[in-house]
Amino acid sequence: MEDLLRSYLPIAIFMGICAAIALALMASALILAVRKPDPEKLSAYECGFDAFDDARMKFDVRFYLVAILFIIFDLEVAFLFPWAITLKEVGVFGFWSMMIFLGILTIGFIYEWRKGALEWD
Repeated sequence: MEDLLRSYLPIAIFMGICAAIALALMASALILAVRKPDPEKLSAYECGFDAFDDARMKFDVRFYLVAILFIIFDLEVAFLFPWAITLKEVGVFGFWSMMIFLGILTIGFIYEWRKGALEWD
């Protein structure tokens, strides 16, 4: 049992060092951070909402629709990189499997385009 615990000692040391560094960084941010809010810093950005407003306010669903569409097509690119690297190993079957995958995503993109999901009126 002692040998088993000794084999986990480097992991415990690593976790302890990580926790200590994380706590030190959070404490240093609390101590050293400059707290001078100005109107520009507190203004709405990216999503168009006020920075510190009521959480129950009405919002536009288009922001979430664009985010979901971004995730879908970002995953397409994430699958293309490993496929491109291993194209020689996967052969013709891997090539046509990816073409079917890209075809399905293209059909989905055309569908979204025709439904007006990409319009920002």
